[in-house]
Amino acid sequence: MPDLRPLPAVADRPDDEPELTLPPLAHRGGCTCALHARRRAGGWLLAGAGAGLWPGAGQAQGVAKDVGEQSRFSGLVSAEDVEKAAADQYSQLKREAASKRLLAPETDPQLQRLRATAERIIPFCAPWNSRAKGWRWEVILIRKKDLNAFCMPGGKIAYFDGILQRLQLSDDEVAVIMGHEMAHALREHARERMGKTVATRVGAGLLSSLLGLGNLGDAALNIGAQLLTLKFSREDESEADLVGLELAARAGYNPAAGVTLWQKMMKAAEGAPPEFMSTHPAGPTRVRDIQQTLPKVQPLYAGAPKPPRVYGPPPTTP
Repeated sequence: MPDLRPLPAVADRPDDEPELTLPPLAHRGGCTCALHARRRAGGWLLAGAGAGLWPGAGQAQGVAKDVGEQSRFSGLVSAEDVEKAAADQYSQLKREAASKRLLAPETDPQLQRLRATAERIIPFCAPWNSRAKGWRWEVILIRKKDLNAFCMPGGKIAYFDGILQRLQLSDDEVAVIMGHEMAHALREHARERMGKTVATRVGAGLLSSLLGLGNLGDAALNIGAQLLTLKFSREDESEADLVGLELAARAGYNPAAGVTLWQKMMKAAEGAPPEFMSTHPAGPTRVRDIQQTLPKVQPLYAGAPKPPRVYGPPPTTP
């Protein structure tokens, strides 16, 4: 259960930003349901996602055929354990951000924008992961200049206001990022990564015992885990792009914003690559892949109800 005690928040970011420790599980990466948002003890939760989200034929549209089956490695780690760990880490992040006066207040227009975006996307998550129907979704905004955003297992979302401010993101671009990060949680990429690590440790341990490798076996284990992680990340980013574009389109946001978003990210990375791109590789290939996916998701966008309000990016600051 996430910690929902009232959290102090501030309207202005301190001039000298304190450091903030990101939790390990943070990623450095026609609805018929009853959906309602509610406030509890100073926190914001979104709950009530129903089982039937659109006609059965709807899932045959979009990118479903381009996304593979759930990895068997995920079965090596309990989903409940991963989600509980994420909830605990998220609560710790909120407390630390509040103590350092980095947590945006409930009245912040950009936080309201993010939550309005989440409300529109969440109803379309359950077909990608049935567990999402029971997740206690949360969205917070952290006042840091970093270009970063993530969704932890169990639907724990955080944006840094640097990505909104510095890139001057449109509502569509915000939704594309949110869909991408939600896709990581829905496809249980963190759980799969843990499962691969478990399999690697078990396999290397058995091999070390059989061959008498001792410490050499431990070294091989560490290298193997790193290689698995690298391969996993590349595959996951492509999958999250696909699923995220579909989620945004179904929620009424233009998926073509994926192109302008990554063009902005590439421009921002011309100097030192931002934190957000350290595990979100961008480039001409990525933009090309998004452009090739657009014909599959644009019809979903064309038929979706559009957001009733345009929020727009935050005012620019010197």
